[in-house]
Amino acid sequence: MRFAETVLGRAVMVVSAAVAAGVTALVSGCASRAPQAPAKPAAPVAPSAKVEPQAAMPNLQGPVKTWDEYRLRAAKRMVAANPDKTYLSDPPDPLLAIPVLDITVRADGSIDRIEVVRVPTQAKDTVELAKEAVRRAAPFGDVGRLPKPWKFRETFLYDDARRFKPMILDQ
Repeated sequence: MRFAETVLGRAVMVVSAAVAAGVTALVSGCASRAPQAPAKPAAPVAPSAKVEPQAAMPNLQGPVKTWDEYRLRAAKRMVAANPDKTYLSDPPDPLLAIPVLDITVRADGSIDRIEVVRVPTQAKDTVELAKEAVRRAAPFGDVGRLPKPWKFRETFLYDDARRFKPMILDQ
């Protein structure tokens, strides 16, 4: 019986210590902190084959030869402009939502118009999330050498956390 009492007493002490540590961490997390100065934006860098979510905005100044190349560069820019709203792993099965947008750009790559091609049957808010992601990433670079109309289509693959991946990154 003493052995069981000793083990039980130690378990209670360990749990009590863990609870106390958790409360201390919670309370210290609520302490106010002095506001920090906003970070300076990173300088644009040339796009690489693989884009990390925390990467700087890819530079789209070089000429592109095809719309597929332009779409790929635009998708990398969307991921870089929305690091906390994207994922790069394999898409989950099933996906939460799949909105599709047609993005019309001006010669300099700025957005002229965004048209919704497909509204998902559920999580309809992802359409607006996708539009906001496109706007944050613009401008997408010069399209003057590409054939008109200056429009490309992007399909957004949303997971349950409402993070997206441009479908072209899976092709």
